[in-house]
Amino acid sequence: MSVPTPPTGRARVPGSDFPDAAYPDAQPAGAPLAGARVATGGRGSGGPVPGGKRRRPRWGRIALVFGIVVALLIGGVVLGGYLFISHFNAKLNRIDAFAGIPNNRPASVVDGAQNVLLLGSDSRDPSEKADLKGWRTDTIILMHVNADHQHAYMISIPRDSWIHIPRSPSQPTFGDTDAKINAAFSWGGVPLTVETVEQFTGVRIDHVVLINFGGFEKVTDALGGVDMKVDKTITSIHKPHRVFTKGPHHFNGAEALDYVRQRKQFSDGDISRVKHQQQFLRAIMDKATSTGTLTNIGKLNDFLTAVAAATIVDKDFDLVSTAYDFRDLRSSDMTFLTSPFSGFATEPDGESAVAVDKVKAASLYNAVVHDQVGQWLAANPSS
Repeated sequence: MSVPTPPTGRARVPGSDFPDAAYPDAQPAGAPLAGARVATGGRGSGGPVPGGKRRRPRWGRIALVFGIVVALLIGGVVLGGYLFISHFNAKLNRIDAFAGIPNNRPASVVDGAQNVLLLGSDSRDPSEKADLKGWRTDTIILMHVNADHQHAYMISIPRDSWIHIPRSPSQPTFGDTDAKINAAFSWGGVPLTVETVEQFTGVRIDHVVLINFGGFEKVTDALGGVDMKVDKTITSIHKPHRVFTKGPHHFNGAEALDYVRQRKQFSDGDISRVKHQQQFLRAIMDKATSTGTLTNIGKLNDFLTAVAAATIVDKDFDLVSTAYDFRDLRSSDMTFLTSPFSGFATEPDGESAVAVDKVKAASLYNAVVHDQVGQWLAANPSS
């Protein structure tokens, strides 16, 4: 079946429950777009379109995926309270994240290593959590945990990375073309996103975790807020237009959410937002382990209740065994990276895409496959 030429820009996919799909014209994966200019810097995606209307802001969701990572830190509680943790394991919403994916998936090479795909939802309605209607995934993170479970690497894949997306099994007139990576979720939900990431990276995904925006503030507030250092004074582009001044700050849930969604004040747009969201993730983990949350049954109950309400996991994910396996991980054992890119490409209609550095990305993901990310970072210190 031939694939129709998709219109440019963002539009609703006919017959889909996933709105605002991306439909850029097809180009070789990772290559500059037709008629595009490539630079080493520039605005991130979602900026104004010359001669057209301003695009509606889309919220980055790397900050939303922290719930599962913090849950991995509760090993001491698991050892002494199996039934307590099992209660929350049973409350997690689940989805068949691997349904319909072809059998030619990447192989698992190193026993004990784990690869978890973390997806952040752009849905703002908590009621949409169960059936995924209205969801968009603007955050895509590949979390690789070493075979010895002593270190984890969080690799953020920019949502506008220009790559090949396989044909959608649920909507076969879509896919089998090059587009921004977050179009995969619009065209085929979680399974197509998993297949797209596996084809792009060559890494087999073991588990999938989705975090909904609706639970974001409650999870943050359950910890009593977090502390972060603002590196540049900015004014939020969203009401109530908070001013975040340079220097250390204590953020409640609403303030943290507002801060980490900002991008238009930075020359590299979404890349700076990714960095700030990574900073937020570390702050959450530090707060959880330094304030007694994990050893205070009341605080832990509130925290895990908020996490469970905001989280969807694959059918085989088990919180108890995962928490036990990763019980020694702390924020100091986490390394944050961004998937290698060579700059920004501008689509013919004025929208921005991220041009993948194919050679460097291939070497990074080969290191993930063989559980050698630490060695790769030593050879690529600028990353």
